[in-house]
Amino acid sequence: MKLTPLVTNWIIAMLFGVFMCAPITASSVEADPKARLQTAEKMFAERCKKAGEFIHRTADNVEGIYLMKLRPKEINRQDQYRMDDPYGHDSGGETYIKIFFTDFYQAPSSPLTGWQKRFGYHFVEVVDTQDGKRYRYTGRIDQPWLRDKSYGEWVRRFALDRVPAPGAAPRYGVTYDDISTREERDYWIAGSSLKVIDLKTNEVMAERIGYMMDRGQGNTSGGRAPWLRAANNACPKFPTSGGHAYQTDQTHDFVAKILIPKSEN
Repeated sequence: MKLTPLVTNWIIAMLFGVFMCAPITASSVEADPKARLQTAEKMFAERCKKAGEFIHRTADNVEGIYLMKLRPKEINRQDQYRMDDPYGHDSGGETYIKIFFTDFYQAPSSPLTGWQKRFGYHFVEVVDTQDGKRYRYTGRIDQPWLRDKSYGEWVRRFALDRVPAPGAAPRYGVTYDDISTREERDYWIAGSSLKVIDLKTNEVMAERIGYMMDRGQGNTSGGRAPWLRAANNACPKFPTSGGHAYQTDQTHDFVAKILIPKSEN
């Protein structure tokens, strides 16, 4: 079918209008990697001006805490827009509960870095999202050879015990939020808020605001994990080992500054 000049001009006008109305994204505006990185670095520098630890009040001799949210078990390595707080992720699932116990850091099977002496709490309470009930966790050093002789007598590992929580919830709660915006995620910047809250007064006793940025801007070549690499470019900075930043222990270490664990003695 032969198109008339009028129809041809109409089609051209429609296509031009669709092109002009298409959403302008960070990738389309700054396809040049150097320009993208420069924009990202400027944005990151601005966010770092409001990052840091803000401690308003502390509490002594705290026996137990309430984890208001657990962290996902899986690690977000490269999902650009998943708002699961990649800055604050140091461990997930049940391990996120274990990190608040002293014995976890003394057990030979502890997966965390540093082997630094840390003091934790006598118990941790969490609401099970499956049944909506609150449970109390306590920790112990397990000796599996007592039940299974295939283990050596020297084997020790940290284990959790769980029972329905008695009475009211602990006074002090710990929670986190991903505070990233869509624009920040466009440039591979992740924002984090970690809070310690007095649940009796609803007072925020302390908050840590943190940001990190992937300088590779999402590059996954060679198995590269953008969010793991972003930890090397963070504010506040993470400790480093072998030239790489590690995020383990960060939640415990911040919370223990605010809620001083009760002595074992």
